Amino acid sequence: MRLATDTYAATQSFPRHELYGLTAQMRRAAISVPSNIAEGRGRDTKRDFRQFVIRARASAFELQTQITIAEALNYFSGEEAKRLIDQSDDVLLVINGLIRHLT
Repeated sequence: MRLATDTYAATQSFPRHELYGLTAQMRRAAISVPSNIAEGRGRDTKRDFRQFVIRARASAFELQTQITIAEALNYFSGEEAKRLIDQSDDVLLVINGLIRHLT
C-alpha cells in the first residue's frame, strides 16, 4: 500500500493536462497492486488467490513502465523515479515469493 500512496504523492505535481492521462494510469496501476492481493485473499481457493497475485504483479510492471515514461517527460526527477522503481522492485520480490508459495 505504501507504493500506492507514494505514487499518489509523486504524481501530485504532474501537469494538469495529465490528470486524466498518465497521472490517472499510474494511480490506477499502483492501487491495483494491493487491491488485487486483497481481493485474491478473499477468494475461496489458493488457485484463485494466485491468479489475483499474478494480476498484482502485472500491475507493478505496468507502473514501472509508466514511471519510466514520466521520468522521460521530466514530470519528476531521476531520483524520484529511481526511488519508485526500487520500491516497486521490492514489492515485486514479495509478490514473486507469494506466487511461488501459492504454486
